[in-house]
Amino acid sequence: MKRRLLHYLACQADGCFPMDLYVFEGKDEVITGTLFCPKCSRWYPIREKLPEILPDDLRRKDVELSFLRKWRNLLPKKVLIAGQPFNLRKTPLSKFSLKKSSK
Repeated sequence: MKRRLLHYLACQADGCFPMDLYVFEGKDEVITGTLFCPKCSRWYPIREKLPEILPDDLRRKDVELSFLRKWRNLLPKKVLIAGQPFNLRKTPLSKFSLKKSSK
């Protein structure tokens, strides 16, 4: 994605623009990153130079959570914990973490 396009992209949910840009790969052209709407806290991935600004019902939860996990060290906490429609706070705990310790 060309950085200059940021001024033309709006949040699909509420029309807010410009969105916050977080770049993981690329300089002049964003190869991988995230767009974040400061108004509704929705985030949209940028994969292979393409921003994926899709409505919530067309987004695959498993794919989006995998993206968050992969880039969690570069994402701000507001995306990881409060981002919509998916975030890592809503991820269910593993069955192993729910076991009680026997002493």
